[in-house]
Amino acid sequence: MNDTPETTGAMQVDVTLVRQLAELLDTTQLTEIEVEDGSRRIRVARKAAQAAPVAHYAPPAPAPVSAPLSIPQAEVGASAPAISASAVKSPMVGTVYLAANPEAKPFSTVGQKVNAGDTLLIIEAMKVMNTIVAPSAGTVTAILVENGQPVEFDQPLVVVE
Repeated sequence: MNDTPETTGAMQVDVTLVRQLAELLDTTQLTEIEVEDGSRRIRVARKAAQAAPVAHYAPPAPAPVSAPLSIPQAEVGASAPAISASAVKSPMVGTVYLAANPEAKPFSTVGQKVNAGDTLLIIEAMKVMNTIVAPSAGTVTAILVENGQPVEFDQPLVVVE
């Protein structure tokens, strides 16, 4: 009798997919990724190495101060310290979209008045669209990201004052 995965009931593992997920863990500083495709579910988690990245990631705590380097110099000006204090920050790693689709108008624009809970932008993470809302009423004074730009956790996105 031939002992193939079909005859033994063992699951066939897509090693390439597992490696890609492991690389994604490294690049996104996540500790766990789970994907599901029909009846197949693959979970890749990092436990032993978790302490090292956290300890290594903790010292760059001033990173949000250096994050505005991606902001065009015209927007930074003298208000750079105020940006980090009143900016809405990314709660996750993902891709920013400023509008619902390429033909739609942006959720928010500089100078626009917003209410608490109004949508400012969306972040796509793992094929899920996550709405980022204004924490309080105010005026959008700066949009610090571009449409389609990848963002990191805690990266300033929009300034609402």
